[in-house]
Amino acid sequence: MTLREQVEQDFHRRFGAAPTAVVRAPGRVNLIGEHTDYNDGFVLPIAIDREVWIALRPREDRRVVVHSLDYGESLSFEIGPLSRAGKEWGEYLKGVAWALQEAGHTLKGWEGVMGGDVPRGAGLSSSAAVELATLRAFATVSGLPWQPSTMALLGQRVENQWMGLNTGIMDQMIVAGGRKGHALLIDCRDLSLQPVRLPQGAVVVVLDTGTRRGLVDSAYNERRSQCEAAARFFGVKALRDVDRDTFMEREDALDPLVRQRAQHVITENDRTVQAAEAMRDGNLSRLGQLMDASHDSLRDDFEVTNEALDTIVMLAREEPGCLGARMTGAGFGGCAVALVETEHADAFVQSVHAKYAQATGNTPQCYVCQAADGANVV
Repeated sequence: MTLREQVEQDFHRRFGAAPTAVVRAPGRVNLIGEHTDYNDGFVLPIAIDREVWIALRPREDRRVVVHSLDYGESLSFEIGPLSRAGKEWGEYLKGVAWALQEAGHTLKGWEGVMGGDVPRGAGLSSSAAVELATLRAFATVSGLPWQPSTMALLGQRVENQWMGLNTGIMDQMIVAGGRKGHALLIDCRDLSLQPVRLPQGAVVVVLDTGTRRGLVDSAYNERRSQCEAAARFFGVKALRDVDRDTFMEREDALDPLVRQRAQHVITENDRTVQAAEAMRDGNLSRLGQLMDASHDSLRDDFEVTNEALDTIVMLAREEPGCLGARMTGAGFGGCAVALVETEHADAFVQSVHAKYAQATGNTPQCYVCQAADGANVV
């Protein structure tokens, strides 16, 4: 049974009728462009065919009642003044209601059943999928206009101001605006999107290490402040505004650790723009080389990989048909992503799974992903 069928069936069982709407929002994997988003830089993600689904119908009152299949729990709250009660899954839904009201929207109540198959804590943006699916649900019952970038900014506001997580805009932008068969080159400064078709002949494989990011908020915030220090040194708004030549002229005057962090961001922005060009040209080997260089920079200059990520990337690169592999997401665990020639994909998945499990004792999840559409009403 598909996830859509599960949420529809459970809705009928709980509420005694069929839902009047079903919405979905995908997870995402970033092909290249890591830790560039909060430096006003470029990212190149795809929305993936792992999703959060909500079956719903409007209510006559101002209540929101939602059952989560994943957590086996129900949530109920009144639309109006809201307060945070914890970090549970329900806070994302309340946060969306808060953000929409803060933006001046009049909301109607609804009831629904939610379920998803985006792995949690793996760096595939399960939280952004929940936010955008919930935004879609509210937009559907309340008659709100759907503009992907506007809704993405509201989702980011939920992360930043409701959940207290200092994240960039990439996740919400790709989850809101993804396009089937394409990556999106996102300019994180002006939020412009350039769809870039995925070339024929290769597939994207997500490699979940089975390790989850530990207490990385402090490491993330530390790197963020190091990037801001580098931008101040160069007298610019963000590291996006520093090109390689300028950096090389003045890098020796930087604090050594700040220099390393800046070097990653400045070169990663270059790599991301080049990767989009390589995709447009159908140059898969060039795209793979850029992904490899990205991982090495994240490992050596930004220092956000861990042993599990480095191991799975190394094993992936040794396999026939692997064009490139890198960690993806914030780092310190979670997932890597590989670009693999289509005819080698099945053997690649089986081999990496077996060799990684043997090398680490962790059970990985390896799956071929399709580039999917962003959040929609189905």
